[in-house]
Amino acid sequence: MNLTVKIALAGLVASIGFGPVSSFAQDASCTCMTPYQGAASSIGSIGQANGDVMVSQAAGYGPAKAGNALDFGSRIVVGAKGAASVNVGGCNLDVPANSSLDISRVENNICLKVVGSEQTAAAVSSEHTGQIPPGGNRSNTPLIIFGGMAGAAGILAATQDDGRGRGPVSP
Repeated sequence: MNLTVKIALAGLVASIGFGPVSSFAQDASCTCMTPYQGAASSIGSIGQANGDVMVSQAAGYGPAKAGNALDFGSRIVVGAKGAASVNVGGCNLDVPANSSLDISRVENNICLKVVGSEQTAAAVSSEHTGQIPPGGNRSNTPLIIFGGMAGAAGILAATQDDGRGRGPVSP
């Protein structure tokens, strides 16, 4: 089997193995969307931060304060005894207790997405603290990726030419 066919076959098997990963992506629906106006020092700011409110910063999370600058990738996490408001472009949003706000860019727009308390707890504990979430809700993504890679390696090994012109090794 020539090299081009082997590479194409390996690519097909690998894409099948990685295909299901996209099904775990977060929903991209925005709570509020506003046009991006171009390069500025920041795209918005925190209007108010009362109680247990944290904001993502270069070195991790820190206490949020009114006037903190916000940019793409910023996240505001509000605890059980907190509340916050943000001003980004034409969006003025309140972030209630036990929720978070993610700021991202979708094409030429700014997307603000408020995530409720049940989703915030999972996102903060596993995604931002590095801790393994408590049992019961485990992802099969690593298993699927490993299985796809092992399948591709098996196909490549089965179709490997031994160099003597006799073709693949038969079982």
